[in-house]
Amino acid sequence: MLARDLIKDLIPPLKTSDSGLKALSWMEEFRVSHLPIVNNVHFLGLITDEDILNLNAPEEPLGNHSLSLLRPYVTENQHIYEVLKLVSSLKLTLVPVLDEENHYLGIITLGDIIDSISKTASVADPGGVIVLELNQNDYSLSEIAQIVESNDSRILSTAISSHPDSTKLEVVLKVNRTDLTRILASFYRYDYHVKASFHQSEFNDDMKQRFDSFMNYLNI
Repeated sequence: MLARDLIKDLIPPLKTSDSGLKALSWMEEFRVSHLPIVNNVHFLGLITDEDILNLNAPEEPLGNHSLSLLRPYVTENQHIYEVLKLVSSLKLTLVPVLDEENHYLGIITLGDIIDSISKTASVADPGGVIVLELNQNDYSLSEIAQIVESNDSRILSTAISSHPDSTKLEVVLKVNRTDLTRILASFYRYDYHVKASFHQSEFNDDMKQRFDSFMNYLNI
């Protein structure tokens, strides 16, 4: 997914003629800590709530102040991962998007990014989650997929994380099964370290049904 697919116009940009008090009011209304300042279609930079609180006269137009504005942005054709990287590194609540001629197009909020990532990661789809821990040299997605698929299942999404001071990888799998019993048994059989799993066992469902039936029988 590209940045242009996530652009929203629900939060308007500030103008240099707007006051710091207006900027603070908008930040509170839209629940963000940053707002872009735009002159026509030219992106001037992001102003933060801290910048405004440090102004001597926040009731005056922003253009009257000497501001040291950050200019973080992505272009419309950059991938969402680049947007996420910028948000993470600078702790942004929104990211401005520019076209190839550096004209302002709109912003992407942190909420928009989370919604997009959740769709990409199949968060809303039914299934279970398996967390594997393994050495970097032992990582093979094709082998992992083969183990999952050998149990009549499929991987919906994957996420991989590593630590700078370790040679270990953490691989998070979202699969299309709520009962992971057979898949987990296969991973154990192939000597994988299953760090965690999150699922609802069909066995537990069956026991619950039997328990409910028994309680209904006692109530007769």
